[in-house]
Amino acid sequence: MNVSVRLSLSSLRAHRRRFAGTFLAVFLGVAFLAGTLVMGDTLRAGFDSMFGEATRGTDAVVRGADAITTPGEAQGVRQPVPTSLVRTVEQVPGVAAAAPDIQGAGQLVGADGEPIGGKGPPTLAGNWITDPGLNSYRIAEGRAPARSGEVVVNRGAAKKGGLKIGDTTVLRTPDPVKVTIVGLATFGGEDGMAQVTFTGMTRADAEKYLTARPGEAAGILVRAGPGVGQQELVDRLTPVLPEGVEAITGQESAQENTDMISSQFLTIFTTLLLVFSGIALLVATFSIHNTFAIVVAQRTRENALLRALGASRRQVTAATLTEAGAVAVVASAAGLAGGIGIAAGLQALFPAIGFPFPDGDLVVKALSMALPLAVGVVVCLGSALLPAVRAGRTAPLAALRETAVDPSGASGLRAVVGAGLGALAVALALTGVLVSPSLWLAGLGALLALVSFVILGPVAATTAVRLLGGPLGRLRGVTGALARRNALRSPKRTAATASALMIGVAVVSLFTVFGASLKATMDQTVSRSFAGDLAVSNPSFGAGGSGLSPRLAPVLQRLPEVDTAVGLGRGVAEVDGRGRALTVTDPAALARTFDLGTVQGSLTRLGADGIAVTRTEADRQHLHTGDTARLTFTDGKEQDFTVRAVYGQSELAGDYVITRAAWASHRIQDSDTLVAVTLRPGVSAATGRAAVTKAAERYGNPQVQTRDEYAQSSAGGIDMMLTLVYALLALAVLIALLGIANTLTLAIHERTRELGLLRAVGQTRRQLRAMVRWESVLVAAFGTAGGLGLGAFLGWVLVRASDGTSDTAFAFAVPPARLVVVALVGVAAGALAGLRPARRAARLDVLRAIAVE
Repeated sequence: MNVSVRLSLSSLRAHRRRFAGTFLAVFLGVAFLAGTLVMGDTLRAGFDSMFGEATRGTDAVVRGADAITTPGEAQGVRQPVPTSLVRTVEQVPGVAAAAPDIQGAGQLVGADGEPIGGKGPPTLAGNWITDPGLNSYRIAEGRAPARSGEVVVNRGAAKKGGLKIGDTTVLRTPDPVKVTIVGLATFGGEDGMAQVTFTGMTRADAEKYLTARPGEAAGILVRAGPGVGQQELVDRLTPVLPEGVEAITGQESAQENTDMISSQFLTIFTTLLLVFSGIALLVATFSIHNTFAIVVAQRTRENALLRALGASRRQVTAATLTEAGAVAVVASAAGLAGGIGIAAGLQALFPAIGFPFPDGDLVVKALSMALPLAVGVVVCLGSALLPAVRAGRTAPLAALRETAVDPSGASGLRAVVGAGLGALAVALALTGVLVSPSLWLAGLGALLALVSFVILGPVAATTAVRLLGGPLGRLRGVTGALARRNALRSPKRTAATASALMIGVAVVSLFTVFGASLKATMDQTVSRSFAGDLAVSNPSFGAGGSGLSPRLAPVLQRLPEVDTAVGLGRGVAEVDGRGRALTVTDPAALARTFDLGTVQGSLTRLGADGIAVTRTEADRQHLHTGDTARLTFTDGKEQDFTVRAVYGQSELAGDYVITRAAWASHRIQDSDTLVAVTLRPGVSAATGRAAVTKAAERYGNPQVQTRDEYAQSSAGGIDMMLTLVYALLALAVLIALLGIANTLTLAIHERTRELGLLRAVGQTRRQLRAMVRWESVLVAAFGTAGGLGLGAFLGWVLVRASDGTSDTAFAFAVPPARLVVVALVGVAAGALAGLRPARRAARLDVLRAIAVE
């Protein structure tokens, strides 16, 4: 066996406790990464299997050929196909069955009166297809709908809403429809497709409530006869289809559905987890590097003796790297097992929180195992590289000196380089924020700011610890003074130990500031744009919800308490070849209820062939009042619209406004996203709200809020996002605390004789424990303070860069209460990290400690 390997293994056996923190840091980082990859593979395989099972009998899908996709949406909206085409399709040789597939938004109301779903995943309704080969759903209980008003719902939605067969409830389409549940269905053997809800109606009801005109469907599902392949069936269908209609295989349709789930949920979800895995591993890098730096410093005499006995620099360096490699391989291998355990735990946990993990065993791919293993080994070896090189440079004469901790704060070169990088970071960030708005420049500046903070850590450590530890001498006497002195003993070590926590706190602070800014932006948007008194809405986000009935606004307009009620509907069209969202409304009422800024032209004369455009879009499209813009709608029809108004603000009104008369002939399923209400003079908010609420009850009982309440609820999802972020960042903070605890443990080993002497001259165990704990608190306070400052700066950069590159005016806000909580948690965590090292120090035998060389 190689000499370096023997030395490394011997050292590991003799000092295995020293590497406990390194082992845990690598283990946690690799386990999180491996768990994320395994979970993603399992979900993809599960959805592939579920869609394959659900669409097994569908051999071809006939649908609109073109889809209009607006920014931020992946699926797009397609032209409906005439249901009369079913007869044509059925006559094609090789077709065994065909059925129209009518789909739309439909949100069930639960037994408690609250809507089911709407928190991201779609809430769907459609016709119940009687051919079991073409229907993705299977009756699990009850029967299929046979009369108007009867429905089948997926079993998961029924469970969530406390509904059962025989119950009568309301289906928002968005007009409220009274329905009776006669059956419960499953999708691909599951209670539903994730959290998507589905309500199956009779074909007549689906055409009545989900389409603009009878005789239209989202597509036609086709089943092939015996011996006819899917592609052969598509080839036979294509010649008989009219222009603008296409046929694709059932397999292609299932793959599109899987890709849609992947792009809209899985990719975003797994990417988010991978980002936090990266942050955890970055924090682990600092902890691992610090551990090896301390170990190498403590073994200076040992390495010097090896050099004096003939060991080369390469052998000493190789011995240190071999130790790191051994720890890395063992910890990463254990992390792989831990990652599989995490994925299995999530597989069991998801159904409990309402997200059914598809049935099936965990999918463990070779890449999902090899990548975390490689990352764990590379991170550990990379972190140990500089300490290993430093160990190899140990001079043989160092064996004659006492081992001492490096007391230097930092070199002049470090201060110059750190200050230079900091100045460059600020310059790049300000350029990307103020001069030439660019997220890339701002991001590069933010990254260099992080690097400069790490480089300048030892330079700032002395001053920071003196300031932070100043009150300790007065409050805790000699114990506090000794804790402060110990933290000042090696500024490099203090900075390196605090850097891991600094990064974790910085990311937490970044998201806290950005979240507060988003909420302030939403509040600013509503306050600036919305001049009404009340807002009527169905709270939902993503593709969920069904919207509001377009009939609601006219009903509210007739109330004696109401001055103006305007509904904001949504349409889509291609404007000069690019998909754009349209706001469908009464422009005159819109101008009375929303602040649209400076308006050129007239909003009251749009008619059925006029359009209003924001100044930003008008400049982008080179449009002026009187110009013509060509719109292509989802029904395939093109129409020239005259630009009759250009307005300034677009946050709530959107970039393009047309009248309901212009949209009527192109609409599919009409709905409003918001009804804004302005009360008559002298009508109190409470009186007006009561009247509006009573009138709205007949339209699905939507939520009626004041303007301030609407602004707060619109930003409600931000708090959910922050909660998830904090939960994920807890791993990074945990790894940082392990680093602090490991550093203190190694420092206690290094200061064994000193601690023994303190005990010999009268220091009590309690005082010794307090001294170590306060040292830990000072290190954590230094890291927390640096993280708060860095996080606030990065948050400001992100908000301002987003403001410069977006049409929305972002507001920057610093939430002092939340940041104080972050600071207190960081300091308290430091005290927690010092508990175990403090107990170990207090247990030292005084005489043996004094005798240690």
